[in-house]
Amino acid sequence: VLGTGGTTGTYYAVGGVMQSVLNPKLTLSQLNVTSTGASKANILDVDDGVSQLATVQNDVMYYAANGTDLFESDGKFDTFSTVACLYAETCQIIASADSGIQTVADLKGKTVSIGASGSGVYYNALDILAAYDMTEADINAQYQDFGNSADALQDGKIDAAFVVAGAPTVAITTLATAKDTYLVGLDDEHIAKLKEASPYYEEYTIPEGTYEGVPATKTMAVSAVVVARDDVSEEDVYNIVYTIFENMDNIAQSHDKGKELSLDFAAGVTAVPYHPGAAKYFAEKGYDVPTK
Repeated sequence: VLGTGGTTGTYYAVGGVMQSVLNPKLTLSQLNVTSTGASKANILDVDDGVSQLATVQNDVMYYAANGTDLFESDGKFDTFSTVACLYAETCQIIASADSGIQTVADLKGKTVSIGASGSGVYYNALDILAAYDMTEADINAQYQDFGNSADALQDGKIDAAFVVAGAPTVAITTLATAKDTYLVGLDDEHIAKLKEASPYYEEYTIPEGTYEGVPATKTMAVSAVVVARDDVSEEDVYNIVYTIFENMDNIAQSHDKGKELSLDFAAGVTAVPYHPGAAKYFAEKGYDVPTK
């Protein structure tokens, strides 16, 4: 079982593509993709054995491994390992074009969705606000997932929303075709401040044309990483990683995020050691990754 995210998010869409492309080629287990509450829920499901594999943000897996932030009350989790890093997850701040919001500082006093309470998006939003010397108390915070945030923006119930997902994201694409929207960017000074405080972020530019009528926008990104329970066999994980990266072209034809697949990126996770099955495949390709 591969835990993903909500049905309007990129995790679920990419998971579905992986299932359809990989299952005919996998020689051992088959993938069964499920919709979930995304990163934190996925860590808990893997720990409980509900899922054997899951897609999570690299910052959330860091929190889980170290028992910090949204896992502060849960303690450290040591039942999972890295399989591969798949693609960048972009921190997207979407505002209604008539809200007057053009910078992060403009969010002060506005009604803003910052993700479901305790979600990875929630902590990303707090990190970005902090880089601008703001806190949750400086906005009228709402706690909604991608789909509900897009609906609330379209209906004029909120002024802006944080969405952390691969761009383009279905919920935002749908919104941008129905309503004039503005993608809020980050400037170099605040990007540097954010990276100093939270080194798992990387600068990322959302290309022009990603969303209808929205120009290129500089922001930050975390990464989407597949993790596995430690007790999944080395053979199974090797087979899955081998099949993903020997079929990158097929995945790319079915979803744009597949175009971001690369061995360099996949083997670049530093927050949590790799599963032995993944390490075996990457070693064959000349990459030495850490294992437990």
